[in-house]
Amino acid sequence: MAGREGSLCYAAAMPHYIYESRLLKTMAGPIAGVDEAGRGPLAGPVVAAAVILERGRIPKGIDDSKQVRPEAREDLYARITESALAWGVGEASVEEIDLVNIRQATHLAMARAVRALTIAPMFALVDGNDAPALACPCDTLVDGDARSLSIAAASIIAKVTRDRMMRTLHDEHPVYGWITNMGYGTGEHLAALTRHGPCRHHRRSFAPVRRLLAPETAPDTLVDTP
Repeated sequence: MAGREGSLCYAAAMPHYIYESRLLKTMAGPIAGVDEAGRGPLAGPVVAAAVILERGRIPKGIDDSKQVRPEAREDLYARITESALAWGVGEASVEEIDLVNIRQATHLAMARAVRALTIAPMFALVDGNDAPALACPCDTLVDGDARSLSIAAASIIAKVTRDRMMRTLHDEHPVYGWITNMGYGTGEHLAALTRHGPCRHHRRSFAPVRRLLAPETAPDTLVDTP
C-alpha cells in the first residue's frame, strides 16, 4: 500500500479485517473497501463497488470474488448489501473506456462508487497498486481482494453487478456468448467476433476488436487488453 505498505503488509489465506482495524486505531472512520470488475473484457462496461462493512455484522464466507462460485457470490451479495453500513456502485461505459483508456475509466468507476455511498468514508482501501482520485484519502493494497474483507466485499458487489449487466446484454446479442464469458476474450467470443463483427457494446480501443475494424492498422499502434 502506498505510504503504508510496510506497516500493513500481512499475509493470510483468507481476507481479514486487520487492515481496517489498524487504520481505525489512527482515525475515526468509516473505512471503505473499493474494487472493480471487468477491466479485461472485450465488451461491456467496467464496474466498481465501494463497501463499508459494520464490524460485528460482517457476513461469513466473504472472499475474493474470483474464488467464489457464482451461486455463492449471489448469496454473499445479498448478505453484504443487507448488513453493510453502506455500499455503492459506479460504472464507466464502453464509450468512456474507448475515449480515455481502461485505466482512467476504471478510476472513474471507482470514484463514482465512492460517491454513491450514503455514508462518506474517511478513508478507502483500494485493490491494486494504482490509486484513483477519490472523494477521500486512500491507499492501495496489492491482491487486496484476497487480503482485506472490505475490498473482498466490494469485489463481490462489483462482480455480481457486472455479471447481471452482461446477462442482460446477452439477451440483446446472444451470438457472442456473454451469458457465460461475460465479455472476456474466450475462444467462443473471438470466433463470434470474427463471424459477426463487433457490436456497439464492444471496446473498439482493445486490440482484438480494433483489428477487425481496421485490419491494416499496425499491431504496435493497437491498445492491448490488460
